[in-house]
Amino acid sequence: MRWFRNASVVAVAVAATLGLAACGGSDSGDKPAAQSKGGAPIVVASFNFTDSQILAEIYAQALEAKGYPVTRKPNLGSRELVYPSLKSGELQFIPEYQGAAITTGFGQEAGKTAQEEHEQLAKLFEPSGIGLLNFAGAENKNTYIIKSDLAKEKGIASISDLKKLDKVVMAGPPECEKRLPCFLGFKDVYKLTNTTFQTIQEAGPRVEQLKSGAVTVIPVDSVSPLTGDPKYTVLKDDLNIVPTENVVPAVNKKVLDERGADFANAVNAVSAKLTTEVMRDLNKRVDSDGERAEDVAKDWLGQAGV
Repeated sequence: MRWFRNASVVAVAVAATLGLAACGGSDSGDKPAAQSKGGAPIVVASFNFTDSQILAEIYAQALEAKGYPVTRKPNLGSRELVYPSLKSGELQFIPEYQGAAITTGFGQEAGKTAQEEHEQLAKLFEPSGIGLLNFAGAENKNTYIIKSDLAKEKGIASISDLKKLDKVVMAGPPECEKRLPCFLGFKDVYKLTNTTFQTIQEAGPRVEQLKSGAVTVIPVDSVSPLTGDPKYTVLKDDLNIVPTENVVPAVNKKVLDERGADFANAVNAVSAKLTTEVMRDLNKRVDSDGERAEDVAKDWLGQAGV
């Protein structure tokens, strides 16, 4: 989802020079389509984080099961790298996150509901020949956690409650400092004058600093296993600085037109079964338990009956 993983301009330029295949795109994991419907393979891409990779694998396998040929381009990077190739048609399908796509991909303020965002994002993508299918109930949005013992001691349940503390240190990636759904929102919307920002690029070290008490609050994905860990408390975003982030397949319109209603129905059937709880469990299986994204995707598709 996610704007936390935006690459620098230099990284984008280097990646573009090397080409998409060098950025993690590979066909080596492709499975042959059963009863192939023929035609050119549909190029399914993902961003460079676990949730996106699992989702891309889920949709890819579901399409293959229906006979559609698929080429995978996983782990490509941030929107700065992916969007030009999506708009050119080199990439044809990516599971997106509505709020982040609007705010980061297009620099617009996102709507207040998932349906508003869906209509807004569809209009933003339309000039580039990209369409949206149904959005899922599953969300992966920026969420803020503190240690539960501190939350209980000080009576902190929301971001606004951080005013009760003498000093708050937020740790996050560098872009967080100037993003409204992150530290900038803490300052400008929540008016938390007691809060300072510390740049820690990687998620693992941020968690370690939170555990040690060196920092007070960190951003995590809402599907992170940490959000269900009793050692941590998820703070309510009571002033709504973070937009809704429902998963939505963004697909090249040429593919939509050529493949027709059966294709759209196959994708929408998957989206209808995806919930935030499902994605949290699948992320845990990959990030915490060490399973492969393709294996957990296959397992879930079998259980969901799609």
